[in-house]
Amino acid sequence: MDINRADGGSYTDNLIGTLLAIFGNVLVSISLSIQKYSHVTLAGTKDPRAFYRTKTWWCGFVLTFIGEGANFVSYGFAPLALIAPLNAVSVLTSSILGLIFLREKSKPKDFAKRYGLSFLGCVIIIGGTYLFVAFGPNSHEKLNAVNIVKHIVGWPVLLYLLLEIITFCLLLYFYKQRNANYLVIILLLVALLGSVTVITVKAVSSMLVLSAEGSMQLDYPIFSVMFVCMVASATFQARFLSQACKLYDSTLIASVNYILSTVVAVGAGAVFYLEFNNDDVLHICMFVLGAALCFLGVFLITKNRKKTRTFEPYVTMDMANGVPTIHDKGLVVQPDYNGSFSYGALVNNDGVAPVTLPANLEQPPVSPRSIDASHGPADLKKD
Repeated sequence: MDINRADGGSYTDNLIGTLLAIFGNVLVSISLSIQKYSHVTLAGTKDPRAFYRTKTWWCGFVLTFIGEGANFVSYGFAPLALIAPLNAVSVLTSSILGLIFLREKSKPKDFAKRYGLSFLGCVIIIGGTYLFVAFGPNSHEKLNAVNIVKHIVGWPVLLYLLLEIITFCLLLYFYKQRNANYLVIILLLVALLGSVTVITVKAVSSMLVLSAEGSMQLDYPIFSVMFVCMVASATFQARFLSQACKLYDSTLIASVNYILSTVVAVGAGAVFYLEFNNDDVLHICMFVLGAALCFLGVFLITKNRKKTRTFEPYVTMDMANGVPTIHDKGLVVQPDYNGSFSYGALVNNDGVAPVTLPANLEQPPVSPRSIDASHGPADLKKD
């Protein structure tokens, strides 16, 4: 395999970008686990912002910043088709961390039955990652301001952007005016915005890398345009994603969003930056197979996760010592914790001690007449 290509791309640059993306995704997963641990340990405290004063939360925040920075720089070295599917590494790392720090003890047979899909998904993701990295596009150009402008004014890119804008407007119309709050529609909006984000991120990252190497690119107007589009698209993308999280389960969102965002991002890289022009059919087919394996692995991992069920209390007319009985339908807000504390869950509300009622809610004294009547025989129904 040739290290240096005629168009300025290199195998070494692809390797650097791939390693940076893998490192960044692993670091982000570790940081999120650390921050989640900080939130769990401080659950139940009166101050909702107490985690800001903990070292663990700030350690996770710093690791998140470093990981996202590594992901950002990786776009300046490797093609989009290599970087976009590597988000599966984050799902893989999260699954492995969950299995390592699992608190419950179970028999090997029960453990394999419960977490077999997660283990199979991890193996499939590793195999798929190897395939699309090994057979992915190795040919790409050094993107400077002049090359980026040439790509923008090309008719394939203009046609692609026109189709994307029309599709986005139609989806937004059905979502806003027709109240079509379907998961696929919301995540397609996220994916279309994400394609703009990755295109602009690669352009901005490439110009920053060239500027750091000595070829100043920051004084070109295209850099400011790309930077503004990057911030705007990322902001609206996060907004639609948060709306999806309010309506649907997070595990389903993770798998569907990864698949749609990766497909759209790879397509944007192929059209905008012509990343597959120098690859043969065999390499493209193996790349598609690797990406499909990553899709399957992410789906298996997210399918095996427990779904969070919300607490739905209801009050019945059953009275125990003058106190209404509250039932929780067996639902628990937080996962079971076998440690020394439990938070956010009402496991058995029917067995709690009766609460003393206020003075204005206490029942009136029972008269002897009513007591005698209660012990007497029941009145027969008269015709």
